[in-house]
Amino acid sequence: MFKHLDWSTMSEADRTWLFQRGSAHDVASDLAASIADLVADVAERGDQAVCDALANFDGVTISPDGLLVTADEFAAANEAVPAELHDAIATMIANIRGFNEALKARRTSWTTELSPGHVVGEQIGPVTSAALFCPSGKASYPSVLAQVATPAVVAGVEDLIVLVPPVPRGSGEIDPAVLVVAQQLGLDRVFRVNGPAGVAAATFGTEHIPKVGHIIGPGSPPVALAQLEARKHGVTTVVLGPSESLIVADSSADPELLAADLLNEAEHGTDSTVLLVSPDADIIAATDAELDKQHLALPDDRREATIAALGANGGAIKVTSLDEAFEVANWFAPEHLQLAVADAPAAAERITHAGEVLVGQTTPISAGNFVIGAPAALPTGGYAKAASGVTVEAFQKATSIGQLSDDALARVARDTVVLAEHEGFPAHARAITLRDERRG
Repeated sequence: MFKHLDWSTMSEADRTWLFQRGSAHDVASDLAASIADLVADVAERGDQAVCDALANFDGVTISPDGLLVTADEFAAANEAVPAELHDAIATMIANIRGFNEALKARRTSWTTELSPGHVVGEQIGPVTSAALFCPSGKASYPSVLAQVATPAVVAGVEDLIVLVPPVPRGSGEIDPAVLVVAQQLGLDRVFRVNGPAGVAAATFGTEHIPKVGHIIGPGSPPVALAQLEARKHGVTTVVLGPSESLIVADSSADPELLAADLLNEAEHGTDSTVLLVSPDADIIAATDAELDKQHLALPDDRREATIAALGANGGAIKVTSLDEAFEVANWFAPEHLQLAVADAPAAAERITHAGEVLVGQTTPISAGNFVIGAPAALPTGGYAKAASGVTVEAFQKATSIGQLSDDALARVARDTVVLAEHEGFPAHARAITLRDERRG
C-alpha cells in the first residue's frame, strides 16, 4: 500500500509536494467562487437562503421554523442512544473538561510591577459568542462537537450555538449522539444547516440564527472556504483541514500495531495524508505487509480512503537515523504524531512541531481522537509550526492592563517624548510635556 520514499534521494520538488499534502488538497477556483456567492446569498436573504442551500446540496426540505432542533428531538435522542454510548460520551467530555480546566487555571489574570508604581498585566476572560461547527453528511462526529464545545463551555462563553448538517436526503434528522453531546454540555441551541450556509448565517445573523464573533470546527473544503469568507466580515475562525498523521518508528515497534494506527487517520478520507518515517527498512516492509492485510477488512469507502492517504498523498519515508526521522517529523509538522520508538518519552523532547505528540504504542491515535482529553481538533497543513489545537484558550481573550503612578510617569516621560517626536506625533509628546509642566 505504501508509496515508498527515500529522504536522502527526494528532490526539493518532491519534498515541497509532500509538505503541501499532495495535489488532492487543491481547491478549485470555481468552488471558491461558488462558496463566496452562497455566503453573499445568505447575507442578503437570511433563513430562506439557508433553507434553499439545505434543499439544493443536502436534499433536506425544511422551513425556517424548522432550523432549530426542538426539545422533543433532544428527548428522543436521549432515549435512542444506548447506555454504553452515553457513558463513553460522558467519559470523553469529562477528560476534555479536565484538560481544559487545568489549562484555564494556569492562564489567569495577572499583574506585575516593573518598577515602583509601574504596573502591567492582563485581564483574561471569555469571548462573547461562538458558533461550534460539527461536520456531518456521509458520517457523524459527536467526538468533534465534544472537542470544540467543551473548551468553549469551560471558558465560560455565554452565547453558544451549534451548527450541524442533517442526514443527507432525510427529513432533517441529526445523529442522536451529537445531540447527546450537546445536551451533556448544556447546549440547547442546535441548528440543522448546510455547512457553508450555516457558517454564513452565523457570520451575519438571520431571523433564527444569531450572529456570533467566533466560528470554530473542522469541515469539508466548502466549509473551510466559508470560514475564510467569514473572516472578511470580522468573524474569528479556526480553519482545520483534512486529517493527517505521522508515525516515527524504530526496530522496537510492532508492525501490526503500526499498521492499525496508520489506518486510523487514513480511513478519514481520500484527502487525508498518512506517513510512516523510519530508519529501519525491515519495519517498513513488515508494516506494508500488515497494511495489505488489515485494510481489506474495512468497508469499501474506508478502504479507498486508506489507499489514497498512504499511497497518493502519503507513504513510508526511509531515513538514515532516528535523528533524521525527528527532523523530518518537525519539518512536516503533522496534526497527529505518534512515537513508536524504544525510548518514546525521550524522543518526545525532540519534537517541536506537531499538533499533538502521542508517546509510545500504548498511546494510539484513536485514543487521542476520543478519550485522552488533550485537544484532537488540531492544526493541519503544516500550521502546527505556528498554531495550536482548539483549547479553552481559543475562546478566551486578554485585555492588557497598564498603570503608572505620578513618579513612574516622570521616570518614563522623557523616553516617551523622544519616541513620539521621532515618529512625528506632536500631540503624543504634548500629552506628556503638559503633565511635566503641571508637575512643575
